[in-house]
Amino acid sequence: MNKQPIDEFRHHVKPAIKSKLEEFMILGYEDVSEEKLWSFLKTKKWKKTPELYVHEVVRDILSLKVGDFMNYATVESFKGGNWFESDEGKDLLKGLI
Repeated sequence: MNKQPIDEFRHHVKPAIKSKLEEFMILGYEDVSEEKLWSFLKTKKWKKTPELYVHEVVRDILSLKVGDFMNYATVESFKGGNWFESDEGKDLLKGLI
């Protein structure tokens, strides 16, 4: 089998993704979505290898550690905008002042 772009495997590796998400839930991380997990894998795990074999994709999904994903999620949340600049944040600040 030839190497293919990673996005072409997404449908084929759904059982592995589902299994990993269930593992996260068991460990208390219910808020992790399939989209967030796939985004992590594409931007961090497969950043330098745009084409892989399907067994490499499955291996990477199943060997993913919760801590690695949570480190990524934490950094991404810090990259997000300032919460106090959002409408919700401004309303809260007005209520406190």
